[in-house]
Amino acid sequence: MTTSNILLQCLLLMAVVSLTVTALPPIPDPLSKVPNIPNPWLTFKNFSGCHMGENRTGLASMKKYLNDFGYLPSPLSNSNFSDSFDSEFQDAILSYQRHLGLNTTGYLDDKTIETMVSPRCGVPDIINGTYTHGRHLYTYFQGNPKWPTSTRDLKYALIATSASTIDVATLSDVFARAFSRWAAVIPMNFTETTSTVDADITIGFYNGSHGDGEAFDGPLGTLAHAFSPTDGRFHLDASETWIASGDVTESSSDVAVDLESVAVHEIGHLLGLGHSTVEGAIMYPTLTVRTRKVELVQDDVSGVQNLYGSNPDFKGVAPAGVAGEMDSSGSGEIIRARMGLGVAVTFLVLTFLY
Repeated sequence: MTTSNILLQCLLLMAVVSLTVTALPPIPDPLSKVPNIPNPWLTFKNFSGCHMGENRTGLASMKKYLNDFGYLPSPLSNSNFSDSFDSEFQDAILSYQRHLGLNTTGYLDDKTIETMVSPRCGVPDIINGTYTHGRHLYTYFQGNPKWPTSTRDLKYALIATSASTIDVATLSDVFARAFSRWAAVIPMNFTETTSTVDADITIGFYNGSHGDGEAFDGPLGTLAHAFSPTDGRFHLDASETWIASGDVTESSSDVAVDLESVAVHEIGHLLGLGHSTVEGAIMYPTLTVRTRKVELVQDDVSGVQNLYGSNPDFKGVAPAGVAGEMDSSGSGEIIRARMGLGVAVTFLVLTFLY
């Protein structure tokens, strides 16, 4: 075979290979489907498996997390948390696991890490070293604050909506449904008013620092906060992807938050309820993104009725998985707490897992 023939065959082979490669589908990028979602606690995944006696760089940030939610006392003045997994930190982990219904392993197992990296309601599960349980698994704020017996007709006003992309009429419908779910079980009425002077409860959307000492932190993280009785302030983070109409479970956004679900939870705080350890309860501290959770369960009902009594028309709570959505009219129907001057600031953050 001549040199020219060999060269020709090589050229033909290169052409075939080129055409074959061109025809193949592109190799998918394994990172292309990973959502670019902010989460201030994702670094906690680096501590999976960490246990007593270890020292991990950055563990101090998890100690700060447990301190924020009431499980770990602040370090001595002018000092910072250490990166050591000491006995005090182990006690805090055990307490956290018990309160969130996790296995009490005493170390940072995968389920505990998964729960801790989930955005959640920011109300401390333990306030000033204690929390008050009712007869079941619901809790109250320290001192059991509630609206007085003489106040059974509460008025609420939407006072700051310009930062929200949702029209006021739709917001009114959402909050009316959220309030009506609690009104269905206790002898209390909630009515929207346009007068801030007459309002017992005020609701608004804000960005970042907004004057109450508890700045919002952008998408996810802290979603909303409210004050315990009888302050009545209820603030929502305007930077969230709030879903107020349609099915949030079908949203194309990886950070979609169901507004009514958040509102029902926060109203529970406005009425004086703390967090429940019942995972299916409205007052459980976590809520998954793109999830709708608006039905009160027995633990929510027992807790609020213990404060205010029962609505005479209340017929009881249907078993989980039986009750459907309430009608659109509402008929039949996430905290950091600072106990200064009897007021507890409550925060709601969303649970996001991926």
